[in-house]
Amino acid sequence: MSETIIYTARRILTMAPHQPVATHVAVRGGRILAVGDVDCAAPWGGGRIDDRFADRIMLPGFVEGHAHLMEGGLWRYAYLGYRDRQAPDGVWWAGLTTNEAIVQRLRDVPGPGPAIGWGFDPIFMSDQPLSRADLDRVSADRPVAVLYSSLHVLVCNTVALKMAGYLDGAEVDGLIRDGAGQPTGELREMAAMFPVLRRLGVDFRALTGGAAVLAAFGQSARRAGVTTTTDLFSAQTEADLAELQTIVEGEDYPIRLVPAIGVTEGDPVELAAMMARMAAKSGPKLRLGAVKLMTDGSIQGYSARLRWPGYVNGAPNGMWNTPPATIRALVEGFHSAGVQMHIHVNGDEASEVVIEALAGAIAKGGPRDHRHILQHGQLMDAAQFRRAAELGLGVNLFANHLYHFGDQHYALTVGPDRANRMNACRSALDAGLNLAIHSDAPVTPLSPLFTAWCAVKRQTASGRVLGAEQAITVAEALNAITLGAAWTLRMDHQIGSIETGKFADFTLLDQDPTEVDPMALKDIAVTDTVLAGRVTA
Repeated sequence: MSETIIYTARRILTMAPHQPVATHVAVRGGRILAVGDVDCAAPWGGGRIDDRFADRIMLPGFVEGHAHLMEGGLWRYAYLGYRDRQAPDGVWWAGLTTNEAIVQRLRDVPGPGPAIGWGFDPIFMSDQPLSRADLDRVSADRPVAVLYSSLHVLVCNTVALKMAGYLDGAEVDGLIRDGAGQPTGELREMAAMFPVLRRLGVDFRALTGGAAVLAAFGQSARRAGVTTTTDLFSAQTEADLAELQTIVEGEDYPIRLVPAIGVTEGDPVELAAMMARMAAKSGPKLRLGAVKLMTDGSIQGYSARLRWPGYVNGAPNGMWNTPPATIRALVEGFHSAGVQMHIHVNGDEASEVVIEALAGAIAKGGPRDHRHILQHGQLMDAAQFRRAAELGLGVNLFANHLYHFGDQHYALTVGPDRANRMNACRSALDAGLNLAIHSDAPVTPLSPLFTAWCAVKRQTASGRVLGAEQAITVAEALNAITLGAAWTLRMDHQIGSIETGKFADFTLLDQDPTEVDPMALKDIAVTDTVLAGRVTA
């Protein structure tokens, strides 16, 4: 029989309604045997006390319901973001605030191959938009490309444009031109971006697989207190599963991983059959079987689809990565086959199209507990939340946007009134929806306590409060990064709370998030994580 270990903590916030607070948790065979006081395991014959966490606050392991393995892969390229950021290896990279600083950092990229950077967003810059002319100053001989932080836009130099045939009068949706009809170097959304990325050897699949990427991703998650996370728009194939299983199911890998396979086209019947085969290969730490659909783009990249009156600067109304007719076909096919869908919806027009597609599919039958999740939902209003609740949907809102892009949304993209309702967690909960909140790492850093702080305080980088009425409590935010997120992954029966029978996944903190000033929520330190009863440090 496995040894029983009884972990002691200063306080355990279980997230279980029947016993919200405890001081001890007994673990046997990687699962929670009992929760309560020092005698909680007495009916089971007692156990060995482990008091290494006696001065710590214990919570269920944090669940990141929307992240990408590229958080582990993109760091092979130059970081060009506006804010300082920590790499998976712990090194801090200084943020860049001018185009000239970006040019200089790209010049330092070792040659002779492409010079590639990521994390950039012009919405923060006072300079003119980064253009092919700027990147031609990096090199006139080697291709140069910069991925925006949203991963929905890139800008490249003349060499890269030539490699893709974009200087030969090509008519490509998303190829941005200047007043003289010449390409500026900016490419919006996947159809325009991928020809350049392929020629530069930037393979999104390679950025989301392999031992090095998975190791780096695990490091980032562990540092943030995350024990279960997603790869939401996964490029994994059936052929990749053997390596993925070996790494993730390995005893020393520090997290559980839930990939949702990215789909923009195809026969939903055939795709559903593939998902069933993949789901059959799930294990305790690797969970498969869901898909991710991509609709519109990003709000700050002006490629999200908005309802009237659109963007305040008069920008055209975004782009569809998957046309509405295709969305409807995929939604109906996957729902009827019982395949869970996570669906990207940034703009409120995209949300409307998807909600109506789901309503039509659900009306025709299919599983009752489908757990289809609207991901991001940044501009959803109260009526859309109510409709989503009627359909049994869940939402995972992008709370981090309030801080990272809130000032820009207020002034430049959607204006004050819609910015004040962005990522409306209060409205979602009031509608009766299951709520998760997320980072979308690598778009913003992986840090659930920071995400919780964003949903509670709703402060922008400048200190402006966006829609105080949409704030939620600390308790509600903690639920959204544990049990709420677990529900969106169909794992709330196994993770998300500290209850008998669930996996012994814990996060240890140096302060109690329910007792500190809510303003300090983001500053609480993660000291350790525990996965299946094993301390991962």
